[in-house]
Amino acid sequence: MKNKFAQRIKELRIENRLNQDAFAQKCNVKQSCVSKWERGETLPDIEMLISISEIFNVSSDYLLGIKEY
Repeated sequence: MKNKFAQRIKELRIENRLNQDAFAQKCNVKQSCVSKWERGETLPDIEMLISISEIFNVSSDYLLGIKEY
């Protein structure tokens, strides 16, 4: 089963009509990095987690599955 972060980041990316490449550009990472996040293979560092939460306007707790919206 995917971890909550992997699931939520993919859902948010799709809701915001971003493909992996466009999201990767916003994060200043490679598309393969986004792909690995979405497959649950890796997690971003804490600074990137904060950036992602700002991009999607959600809390880091939500991204990590600690809290619901």
